[in-house]
Amino acid sequence: MTESTLPTCQFQSFTEPSDPAQVAGRVAALRQALSAQGLDGFVVPRADEHQGEYVPAHMARLAWLTGFTGSAGNAVVLADKAALIVDGRYTIQSAEQTDTKVVTPVRMEDTPLERWIEQNLPAGGKLGYDPWLHTVDGVARLEKAVAAAGGTLVPVAQNPLDALWSDRPAPPAAPVKAHRADYAGEDPASKLARIQKALMEAKVDALVVSDPHALAWTFNIRGGDVEHTPLPLGYAVVPREGRPTVFLAPEKITNEAGDAIGAVGEIAPPAELERQIAKLGAAKARVRLDAATAASALATLIAEAGGTPDAGADPIALMKARKNAAELAGSRAAHLRDGAAMTNYLSWLAREAPKGGLTEIDAVAALESERLKTGLLKDVSFTTIAGAGSNAALPHYRVNAASNRRIEPGIFLVDSGGQYEDGTTDITRTIVVGNPTAEMRDRYTRVLKGHVAISRLVFVKGTSGAQLDAFARLPLWQGGFDFDHGTGHGVGSYLSVHEGPQRLSKLGTTPLEPGMILSNEPGYYKEGHYGIRIENLIVVEERHIPGAERTIYGFETITWCPYERALIDTNLLDDGEIAWINDYHAKVWEKLGSLVEGNAKDWLEAACRPL
Repeated sequence: MTESTLPTCQFQSFTEPSDPAQVAGRVAALRQALSAQGLDGFVVPRADEHQGEYVPAHMARLAWLTGFTGSAGNAVVLADKAALIVDGRYTIQSAEQTDTKVVTPVRMEDTPLERWIEQNLPAGGKLGYDPWLHTVDGVARLEKAVAAAGGTLVPVAQNPLDALWSDRPAPPAAPVKAHRADYAGEDPASKLARIQKALMEAKVDALVVSDPHALAWTFNIRGGDVEHTPLPLGYAVVPREGRPTVFLAPEKITNEAGDAIGAVGEIAPPAELERQIAKLGAAKARVRLDAATAASALATLIAEAGGTPDAGADPIALMKARKNAAELAGSRAAHLRDGAAMTNYLSWLAREAPKGGLTEIDAVAALESERLKTGLLKDVSFTTIAGAGSNAALPHYRVNAASNRRIEPGIFLVDSGGQYEDGTTDITRTIVVGNPTAEMRDRYTRVLKGHVAISRLVFVKGTSGAQLDAFARLPLWQGGFDFDHGTGHGVGSYLSVHEGPQRLSKLGTTPLEPGMILSNEPGYYKEGHYGIRIENLIVVEERHIPGAERTIYGFETITWCPYERALIDTNLLDDGEIAWINDYHAKVWEKLGSLVEGNAKDWLEAACRPL
């Protein structure tokens, strides 16, 4: 199949975005520019000024320089060596996308960014960085590493990559729209009152809202400045008392969004942000900066003007994470709609895949088509992961024209989601074409056992995701296996499919609270052969246990779609696990049976039979 005959999708492209052949010339040009500035090296993070998961095209400096398009990573370019430091998810991808003769991929778990700098920066070396692309804590870690190497960390006023990037895209100009009140469930005035109360309790004079997710949530607005997440990229300054100011290009703001913001605050162009930050500093204000997303440059502006930057938690993050009744109702409705689309898709796949003519791209296009048929899809919630065979062993695989494989007998994994105005979905199902091997059934069932274990958990108030993560891994550990990603991430309400601070992970220190939506997605990956992942979304809810002496929470599952029966080895399941799976399948049939028809309904009925 040639690229010109590839199926088309409305929301994603299959063109390979990286070109390793360009890397050597670009790195050489950067080295020349650094030398001219008296710098011995430069740090190139994946981040934009908001530390977002998705960055607009004109901020994708790491991808432009190294070819690496993953969602996390850093490059360090010195005069005689360069490293691309990524986490375990991207070990294979980074080596494939960059020119390894020029840039050496480094696994973060083995050598973190700071250690690499400490070990490789020459004594007396000057390492440059862009203070708009690093947080306060991030700069502190860089300073410590550079000092240990006997060097100096140097902020630059202009990022040297920008002058080299001759065909750099223009900044995004998507319209900023109002988010419906019945989906938001709370008006901006009420949210701002809660935020200002938190600022008073924290004894700070103002908050700089640097996370666009928090900006969108607070003012009930949505945008389209990055792919797959309805974000308006901008800032706000919320004083402890009085009206906030939102910094967005006025020409992007629709009348409805302007009315929503104008009812509670002022609107100013982005160029005014630095002036207002300096004004806060001049007033000796103590200004809260979000430690996770605020640029170090903001702290410098405040301090140099005479104020006190206070890097800490943005109070909006937890407020946004705890979904209200309207947001939860919307998410449940979105998941029913999405579950019906998945049923139509999986039944089609069950009929067509065994014929041998489908490719990964065919599968992606068909799934997007099913979601579009709902009439309510605004976007996919991330680029669909559709991996056949060995491609399924790459947890964050993105199919393109060059990597596109035929779906042949064996494992096929599809991880996808939809953005609907009432909710954001994320679901992974692993299916088998033809007859699975005993090993495949063993690994799938171990992953399923971990998935079911999380679904069935009850836990005391105050428990964090880090304390629960091992329950998903235990069945894999018992066989000598594991997976290199977290068990689950937070999910937004028509916002990011990856939302913090809640997560099910070894790093998840935030206590889980009612209303938080998370994913439940353990996996297993046999490099070069196949991969398995099973994912539902779950909501933290209070559980009422007779005689309980503590507040107890559990999880409500809100994703509805059958598991792959052919991959389940019931000999590895206990009675409680079988009962939970049968009950789940009964609910899937009850909820979706009336939403599908024909072949899809027949397929669903068979897929939901008791084990």
